[in-house]
Parts: sequence; structure tokens; C-alpha cells
Amino acid sequence: MISFTVSGSTKKTEDWLRNVQKIDIMAIMASCGQEGVNALSAATPVDTSRAAHSWGYEVTREGGWYTIVWTNSDIENGFPVVIMLQYGHGTRGGGYVQGHDFINPAIRPIFDKIAEKVWKAVTSA
Repeated sequence: MISFTVSGSTKKTEDWLRNVQKIDIMAIMASCGQEGVNALSAATPVDTSRAAHSWGYEVTREGGWYTIVWTNSDIENGFPVVIMLQYGHGTRGGGYVQGHDFINPAIRPIFDKIAEKVWKAVTSA
């Protein structure tokens, strides 16, 4: 149990808490979701460009948790093409194609931007 005693006015704190409740985190996440799609599309190795043009995103909220998931709908033989490009894959002839980490470098600046935008919204409320 936590208890505290306050002397004086709590108006500024109460105002700040009311303003924080009004922050539209979903809008921030959606704007960054599209930026992530653009970054992933630009970074995806291009052969037919189908994988690069198949990125999407979904933003959800459950309770106080917000989640953003980037998706790619380019599936080949039941397996996501971008996962094969990212981690590598075997070939029909018994060979192996080395993966190339293109997802993490592309999406890292978007994670940083989300944190920056949310932090700015909270601290300026």
C-alpha cells in the first residue's frame, strides 16, 4: 500500500493527468505504422518487388497496452518470403541461401520515433 500526504494545491498535477488521458496514442502508433511500412518496403530486397509491396501494419489496444505489428502478405509455398530473405533458406537443389538482416535496421528508427513521439506527447501534456 502506498500513501502520501499533500499540502497545498494539486491543480497542476490534476490538470496534467487530465491532459495525459486525452493523448491519442493510437494516432501516434498509426502514423508510425505507415512510416514503418515505407521503411520496410524500401529496405526489402527486390526481385519481383512483390515482397516489398506486401507490407502492412495493425495497431491494437488491449487495456493499457498498445501494440503495433508489421505484416507481410507475400507467402510462397506456405512460408513468408520476407522471413526467408531475413534468415536464409534452403533451395530445392540442396543448397542454402544466406539471409540478410534488412528488417531490424529498417525498423529501428521507427521504434525510436515512436518512443520520441509518445514521450513528447506525455511530457508536453
